[in-house]
Amino acid sequence: MTFTHNTPTFPHRKQQIVDSIERNFDKIKDFTCFNRKFHLQDQKYHQFLVEPHLKVLEIGCGNGDLLASVSPSVGIGIDLSPQMIDYAKARHPTLRFYAQDAEARLPFSEGETFDVIIISDVIGFFDDVQLALENIALFCNPQTRLIVSYYTKHWEFLVKLAEFVRMKSPQPPQNFLSTTDIEKIAELSGFEMIRKEYQQLIPIPLLGIDTLVNKFIATLPGLRKLCLRSYVVARLRPTYIPKAYSTTVVIPCRNEKGNIESAIQRLPRFCEDMEIIYIEGHSKDDTWKEILRVKEKYTHLDIKAFQQHGKGKADAVHLGFEKARGELLMILDADLTVPPEQLPKFYQVISTGQGEFVNGTRLIYPMENQAMRFLNFLANKVFSWLFSYLLSQRFTDTLCGTKVFLAKDYKRLIDQRKFFGDFDPFGDFELIFGASKLNMKVIEVPIRYQARKNGDTCL
Repeated sequence: MTFTHNTPTFPHRKQQIVDSIERNFDKIKDFTCFNRKFHLQDQKYHQFLVEPHLKVLEIGCGNGDLLASVSPSVGIGIDLSPQMIDYAKARHPTLRFYAQDAEARLPFSEGETFDVIIISDVIGFFDDVQLALENIALFCNPQTRLIVSYYTKHWEFLVKLAEFVRMKSPQPPQNFLSTTDIEKIAELSGFEMIRKEYQQLIPIPLLGIDTLVNKFIATLPGLRKLCLRSYVVARLRPTYIPKAYSTTVVIPCRNEKGNIESAIQRLPRFCEDMEIIYIEGHSKDDTWKEILRVKEKYTHLDIKAFQQHGKGKADAVHLGFEKARGELLMILDADLTVPPEQLPKFYQVISTGQGEFVNGTRLIYPMENQAMRFLNFLANKVFSWLFSYLLSQRFTDTLCGTKVFLAKDYKRLIDQRKFFGDFDPFGDFELIFGASKLNMKVIEVPIRYQARKNGDTCL
């Protein structure tokens, strides 16, 4: 197939890159097919990182397959090679492609932003990585996620060897940057890191062994950094200028009669517009009557009360959030072992943009005697280690009931159950998994865990 295009003018080194790509154009297409499994796994992981139906920009889009694989509502790719761009247009006519240098002015309107910007395999070709990322930052908003996928540096020799023995398409000379290099330059360019991931310890088919190793062994601590692919996910560094949010505090309660009024009395009024929702769940004491009494007594406060039809804390929390009107959602366990006085700290993290998902942690400070049974403490430690390993993010207390996030993110969080399953009676795990899947900035707030004043100690 013959393509026609208008050739833009590039600096000398960039023109050498373009000439190399177009000189080896047919070989690049052949090797893409030859290394099909590697590319499919790479696309699959990008699909995990990127929700479908978002506005996505890919820098160094090549043939456009990766961009198409994440199912964008609006997909735009740029690449140095005009011939590759024409090829991408023919393969993916519903997407938009431009022959453009990311270190020059990008072809977008002032104020235009994207949900996700992907830089795949090309960051090593930039003359000035910081300049390129600063250009890209102009088209980011606070919710934009930047994903930089690249070869890990210790694979440099093997990548060059693969090119030499014709197992990989030939590449022009590039700067092999370490994952740390990418992270630090991104920070200089106005971004902050959310997560780092590593994939594909065996990037070629090997009688099924590669699938087994890549799925179960390559993710182990100590081995994951040996993988071929690294993925750095970042966002714009927040301004830390406080923003006021209306807030809903959901208090799930079962057999908590003695704590209902204390929760109201101890809860600080840390924002102008606060709603408090009690969700009662089949109590055997007079918890529901006490909630109605407190609601009647404190008429100057916006208190609502509902009884759940289902069972379990997760069901109670879902009901509370469905009824909530606040822009910011908080969970406060009715046992009050997480002191209500600590909630302003959680509000501040969201208000200043420091985090997007705030998780309380009871396991940093020493806790009061009898605040948590030993087996519960041990279970929390095991879950924390397991989640930190699975999600490549530090979680010191997954079962702390106090979690805070914006209401606009709640539906997106719950929608992620299609990936992880609906198995969680407490609701903590599904929220944490969802936050990780959505690349939300997770912040843990240490709180001093207190012993119960009423009722029995639980998780």
